Amino acid sequence: MSEAYSRKVRKAVHLLFYKRHLQPGVRGWELERELGEDYAKVLEVLDDFLKKLDLQVTTVFEGGEKPKKAAPDQLHAARYYITLRGDMDPGELKLVGWRIDDLSGLAATIPYIISKGGKAPRDDVEAFLRVKIPGWRVDLNIDRFIRYGYLGEDENGQLYLDWRTRAEVDQKALMELLMSVQPTT
Repeated sequence: MSEAYSRKVRKAVHLLFYKRHLQPGVRGWELERELGEDYAKVLEVLDDFLKKLDLQVTTVFEGGEKPKKAAPDQLHAARYYITLRGDMDPGELKLVGWRIDDLSGLAATIPYIISKGGKAPRDDVEAFLRVKIPGWRVDLNIDRFIRYGYLGEDENGQLYLDWRTRAEVDQKALMELLMSVQPTT
């Protein structure tokens, strides 16, 4: 790798790993300003390097849907993150600081909101979760999911999937996994 690309990859690491805004990650236009027009190539080189560490550069587009062929303005508005490439082992889940029932609450909330067309009233989500986890944890969990960026809440009390869910959760794989589970009797 040339010295120029080494510097650009190093700078990309600094931009992507360190939180400078309310949200982590960097917009495409910021990367272009800091790294130049070839920032997409720099991110490919970085992503290749991160494979060894089981990490990847993830692109989250506005609106959450990844276009088949992204236009330059969509790439400029997109946000780029560093996320896990693979899955965590159950033993590693203890290291992230979440209780298993909190993770299960999030894992139930995401498909519930997806099944409601991407938005659901907070009261409905709370009622749904009260059946799944202890009632006193429901408000704590929803507030935590919002604070950590997994969910967002609009002025009408509607919950929706926020930036972190779009960046970290493979929603399609989660839904397929849930659809393949056989009910027990």
